[in-house]
Amino acid sequence: MTLRPFFEWMDALESSIVMRESLNAYPIFLTVHVLSMCLFGGLIAFWDLRLVGLTLKEARVSDVRKRVFPWLYTGFAISAITGLLLFYSQPMRYFGNFYFWIKFGMFILAGVNILVFDLTIYKSVAKWDRDAVAPRSARLAGFASLVLWAGTVVTGRLIAYSGLVPRWWKDLGLS
Repeated sequence: MTLRPFFEWMDALESSIVMRESLNAYPIFLTVHVLSMCLFGGLIAFWDLRLVGLTLKEARVSDVRKRVFPWLYTGFAISAITGLLLFYSQPMRYFGNFYFWIKFGMFILAGVNILVFDLTIYKSVAKWDRDAVAPRSARLAGFASLVLWAGTVVTGRLIAYSGLVPRWWKDLGLS
């Protein structure tokens, strides 16, 4: 089973065409996407650096989370919505784009990392909340988050350079 028919169907929808052919829609969505990524990316880095033990060592982990996460969630929500709108406006542009799929994979892995952290590691925060350095599992989750979100941003930026792809990707006939 291939995803191509789904991407083609979405590409042919009238609303997708209207967005794609609009003079202002794509640049506005892209600008809001980048600004919201700045908000989200800055705050997730702030949070992860606390987990890794490089910043705010005197601050309780739970206090940092309480203060940062409402804004972090706001940035993420706006970024996710505008990202979906960008995708929806040009689905066939993204279908064969090597960097889009790498970004998507890193995005999924970052989400899994968050779920694992919240469902396991963070449940014991009361034991290490005031520690200058979090337990190894929390530090690893923070480091993985930094790498995955940075990779998501970098590969997202590389989507514009769809011609710069590995030879094996071109040989698959996807680009």
